[in-house]
Amino acid sequence: MSVKVLGIYGSPRKGGNTDLLLDRILEGSIQAGAEVKSLYVRRLKINGCLECGSCDETGECAIRDDMDTVYPLLDEADIIFLASPNFFYSVTAQVKLLIDRSQAMWSKRLLEKTPKQRRTYDSGNGYLVCVGATKGKNLFVGVELTVKYFFDALDMSYKGGLLIDRVEAKGEIINHPDAMERAFELGKKAVESMTG
Repeated sequence: MSVKVLGIYGSPRKGGNTDLLLDRILEGSIQAGAEVKSLYVRRLKINGCLECGSCDETGECAIRDDMDTVYPLLDEADIIFLASPNFFYSVTAQVKLLIDRSQAMWSKRLLEKTPKQRRTYDSGNGYLVCVGATKGKNLFVGVELTVKYFFDALDMSYKGGLLIDRVEAKGEIINHPDAMERAFELGKKAVESMTG
C-alpha cells in the first residue's frame, strides 16, 4: 500500500515561492512512490471557529463549509506538507482558519485516546515549508509553534521541514536551485522514511 501524501498550499498568492517549493516536494514524493493529493487553501471558503464546544462532545465540527472536504484529507494522509509564507511570524490567515477549525480533530483525539496514548503520534508525519523575507533569528519560531500544535491535533509527529529566509519577490525561489533541490529531496526522503 502506497504512502498517502497531502500537500497543503497555504499562500494567497498563486505561483509564489511556497507554491513552487511544494510543487518540487510533491514531485519528490511521487518519485518515491507516494499517492499525492493537493489542497489549495486560497480556493476554500472556511469560516472561523465559533468555540461553540460542539466538537468536545462529538469530535466533529458543527459548522458546514469547505472544511467538510478537508477533514477526510487530513485524516487519511500519512504525510502532510504544509506550505505557507511567513506573515507576521506566523502562517497566513487562510491557513490559520484551517488550523483553528482542526480543533475538532484535537477533540476527537481527546475522546478516542487516553492521556498515555496521546504521548505518541499514530497518524503519520507533518512537515512545514515556510519562506520569509527577513533574516531575524526568531523568524520561524512563531510559525513553527503554531504548526507543531496543528500536527499535534492531527495525531502526527512534527518533523521540521524547509525554512527559508531572505526570499520575498514572487518566484524568486527559482534563483535558489539549492533550495529547490532540497525541496525535492525532502519529499522523497519523507516518503522513504515511512516505507523503510
